[in-house]
Amino acid sequence: MNIKKLNPDAGPYAAYGARLRKVRQELGLRQKDVAKRVGYAESHMSGVEIAAKKPTLNFSVALDTALGLTNTERAFEREWRNITFGALLEGFPEYLKLEARAVEVRAFETGIVPGLLQTPEYARALAEAAVQRGAITAELAEQRLRALAERQQAVQGERPPMIFAVLDESCIRRTIGGSGVMKAQLCHLVDFATFPNTVLQIIPFSVGERRPLDLLTNLLTLPDRSIVSYAESQTQGHLDREITSVASLMTAYHQAQAVSLSQAETVALIEYAEREHP
Repeated sequence: MNIKKLNPDAGPYAAYGARLRKVRQELGLRQKDVAKRVGYAESHMSGVEIAAKKPTLNFSVALDTALGLTNTERAFEREWRNITFGALLEGFPEYLKLEARAVEVRAFETGIVPGLLQTPEYARALAEAAVQRGAITAELAEQRLRALAERQQAVQGERPPMIFAVLDESCIRRTIGGSGVMKAQLCHLVDFATFPNTVLQIIPFSVGERRPLDLLTNLLTLPDRSIVSYAESQTQGHLDREITSVASLMTAYHQAQAVSLSQAETVALIEYAEREHP
């Protein structure tokens, strides 16, 4: 049998594959043994080991379960997140893991539509702009787009969380990706507002200095009813479980909802903005 020699220094996916082979061999398992346990084809397992196929979050989680590595320092899920989110702000990878378990998600954003509500074309326009600025590489942009798609899928299961989204009016006024992309994004927001597990509100420009929130803010209610927050500036991200500061952010979020348009008024404003994009 010809066994391809692996070079873990060739890149992060090569390192992932090489470690997978090493762990598998240490456990005395063949590729087909592990493939059967994780529910993937043996050819897929082989492809990941030689870095011909890129691992996904679901694959990594299944791999950890099969190999007894869940929630350990050696977890492949941890390695996947490090590869995918290595260039993101501190705290965000952990936030995403909690978001997938949340029963309620509250998001506030200014300037751009929040990730959970973005269309693929809108998200790609933002990623490609970051590449052009030299902020990230093209490969990392693709990784982020795949991760965003998985993130969106994670909150669209059989029992999706309740999602509250408060957007500053700038989110629907700032054209991203050209008129065609923006029009489709606005249509998507209108559709989002019709779902039984969503509430969408816009804070109009007329609120002025009375807007309670200024930075991206996310609040998660977990199954045990505990609440965590994640807030961002341009250069820093912060995940917080401390009850006092989280409660303060929750109060500000409720205040933001209070000065926002109703959902019906929000949809009407979005539809008006949509007509500006022929």
